[in-house]
Amino acid sequence: MLSRAAAVKAPRTHNRRRVTGSSGRRREGGESERQRPNMSRHLFYSAVLLLVLVMMCCNAGGAAEAAGQSPEPQFGWKDIKDEVGVTVESLGAPGLLKVGSDVFAVAEAQCKKDENTFTGIASQILTKDNTNTPVEIMNDAKKDAQVLEEGTTPNKKKVDVSRPTTVVKGKDIYMLVGKNSRTDAADAQERGAGDWGLLLVKGKVNSVEENNKKIDWKDTTDVPQASVDELDSWTGLTGGGGSGLKMDDGRLLFPVEGTKKEKKGESNDGKTVSLLIYSSEDTAESWKLSKEIPDGGCSDPSVVEWKKKDKKLMMMTACDDGRRRVYESGDKGESWTEALGTLSRVWGSNKKGKAKAVRSGFITATIDGVEDNRNVMLVTLPVYPEKAVTGGTSKGKLHLWLTDNTHIVDIGPVSDDDAAASSLLYKSAGSGDNEKDELIALYEKDGEKPSHSLWSVRLTAQLQRVKDVLATWKKVDDRVSELCPSKSAAESASPENARSTAVRITDGLVGFLSGNFSEYTWRDEYLGVNATVKNNDEGNKATLHAGGVTFKGAWAEWPVGRQGENQPYHFANYNFTLVATVSIDGEPQEGPIPLMGVQMNDSGKTVLLGLSYNKEKKWQVLCSGGKTTEHSSTWEKDTTHQVVLVLRNGTQGSAYVDGQRVGEDEACALENKDSKAVSHFYIGGDGNSAGGAGNQADVSVTVTNVLLYNRPLDDTEIAALNPNKAPTPSPVKEPSQGTVIKISPGGQGKEGQRQLLGSSDVKGVSASTVSSARNSSGEEGPATPLASEESFDGSKNVGGASSPGSDAAVEVAGGTNGQGEDIHARDKEAKAAALSSSLGNVSQGNNSDAGTVRGSGLLPSLLLLLGLWGFAAL
Repeated sequence: MLSRAAAVKAPRTHNRRRVTGSSGRRREGGESERQRPNMSRHLFYSAVLLLVLVMMCCNAGGAAEAAGQSPEPQFGWKDIKDEVGVTVESLGAPGLLKVGSDVFAVAEAQCKKDENTFTGIASQILTKDNTNTPVEIMNDAKKDAQVLEEGTTPNKKKVDVSRPTTVVKGKDIYMLVGKNSRTDAADAQERGAGDWGLLLVKGKVNSVEENNKKIDWKDTTDVPQASVDELDSWTGLTGGGGSGLKMDDGRLLFPVEGTKKEKKGESNDGKTVSLLIYSSEDTAESWKLSKEIPDGGCSDPSVVEWKKKDKKLMMMTACDDGRRRVYESGDKGESWTEALGTLSRVWGSNKKGKAKAVRSGFITATIDGVEDNRNVMLVTLPVYPEKAVTGGTSKGKLHLWLTDNTHIVDIGPVSDDDAAASSLLYKSAGSGDNEKDELIALYEKDGEKPSHSLWSVRLTAQLQRVKDVLATWKKVDDRVSELCPSKSAAESASPENARSTAVRITDGLVGFLSGNFSEYTWRDEYLGVNATVKNNDEGNKATLHAGGVTFKGAWAEWPVGRQGENQPYHFANYNFTLVATVSIDGEPQEGPIPLMGVQMNDSGKTVLLGLSYNKEKKWQVLCSGGKTTEHSSTWEKDTTHQVVLVLRNGTQGSAYVDGQRVGEDEACALENKDSKAVSHFYIGGDGNSAGGAGNQADVSVTVTNVLLYNRPLDDTEIAALNPNKAPTPSPVKEPSQGTVIKISPGGQGKEGQRQLLGSSDVKGVSASTVSSARNSSGEEGPATPLASEESFDGSKNVGGASSPGSDAAVEVAGGTNGQGEDIHARDKEAKAAALSSSLGNVSQGNNSDAGTVRGSGLLPSLLLLLGLWGFAAL
């Protein structure tokens, strides 16, 4: 570093320039050379004098600044195992990290000495002795804990560190912690006073002996408050706990939560918000904060990088409304979109029991031994018993959940009661000396007292269950992909095209009801949410038939909000497509009979959107506003029809029969209020028609191949699933303008069409689909963040959406992510997407020592000097 005491010497002055002729004789001025004016020398002297004055001012200013600066803080870590009178009272904020083949647990340690309390960091290696049942770790945490001290003897101050959040880069371990410096004063209020902020700590594993390995925390650096604008916007920032990310470009990224300062007229004033902090280097000088998520009151963030298609960050938070909200960002956190079409608000909490918010375990993994190498997310969260929701105790068991950002499956419990915050780590086979892959969970357990303990468990059985579920998903995808293309088309297509077609057909497909049926349960082929069969007490009102179910006086309910605390189909409040193949096997004697629809969770059992049939053989659509629309075509007895219900943005509903919209181009304007969430889908009847289920008892209805998508399909995609539509290929002028579909006419008979949609030996239909154009309003498809942003590895990435307010249509490949768009959040999301993608304007603090001359004042002076010097030389 430069010293501010360095002397500055003025340059030596010279006489006028000597000019030597060809004879070697010196001459000064002459007929062949224009006489130089004396002003040149005066300008030169003036420039030198100006430079001296400027540098004197800079040095004086630097000295004054140095006098006002506090010295560089000095930090040191200290073991507490030999310190008399110190105890570890509680452990929390658990995290897991892997260095080489070793796995370590890291946690916040609440310590006590006499009446003084302070926090440190405890860490311990997890040995192979840890079994497949939960085992308490760090039960002698004093020998594993270290505390941080600031300053030198005798003025050392203890520094409270909280919420350790770790990232491993090679053999180095980086830990971000919140800090609060305290003094060892007798007065409690004085002890609590002190500065706060963030610290970056660097550590290494210190021993090669298997039973002696531990983490030594060495370099500790203050994260400058000025570099993250804490003083301007925040009353506090702390780490999120658990794990951060090391991006492909070497960037270190940590989830953090903070409290916004109260500013009149601004959103989230005084509320807790979640966001990210990241650095492109291993030091604390280059930190930048992302934008916070749009909703206040959401804390305990955990973050992953999702790489299935376009790279994006996904952040899970625990919010004040009792739901887990998940947000997506494709631009390093510069804008966030709530993932209403996939994972957001799926998981709940113990709302009535008022359990505290806890951080989830949240990781991505590519599981060994899975055929299609599918990238998945694994989540651990407490699931509370029903009695807790209705006002009982709030003890919850930790459950493991599996999702590919479309399907969601509860793998099952992994802990005893009283589980709280958790962390997950997946360890691939062949990493180090391990012979097989492992899944490890670490969780915080609430005790009867305020103290918490840490428990670790190897999830061997659960990992095998994950692999079984992934294999089932692959098989069901293959089955569903056969519902559209004909056998000849599949045989003539290349393997690449066949795989591409299968992916498009299953794009956004969440649930599938087919032939897996028992007396009261119609099971989802994807192992997600099962439908419940109603009014089948005698067992003969709902029967298995030809790969589907025949209802006569019974019906099925596929739960959404009725599912309870955790709702994998929560997306149905915003966007969905429900497709079914039906045949009416009799003729009703009375008025409209419900066939399929969506019911609200209100006292009136309001039908949000429903399709019925009547004795005049007309199809009718019922909207929540009470409007009923009839189809121009009629239904035929013992004839297979394809029926479809579509919801867009929670406000526009449509119904289709055999590929034709009921009511021509009209759509239902729905009243989907926040207070009226979707309760369930009904299939084969609803039990609420005039006269109860009696109307339905006279007519049997057979339903097969019920498909539930988390996005609204467009007309072309619906036509691709329709066996009864004549071929109507549409030319494609450019990729974003639509889809090319070729469909051979199928037979109109019941058996032929049922075979078409239900058999693996498919005949009669050929379809090759591509993603259709969707505009930025989301009316025809999912909202997708980002028009064009820089990817995390520095390359340019063009996203799948135009900017807010634009009419330009762009191609959306896939569409399984971010399908839902909350109608009450669209304005906020549009504003967020319009923000600048650069965080480079965040001011940096002056972290240099006393010898640095500030370049911002000196550079203009040097440029002026060079200009004057050049002028003088003329």
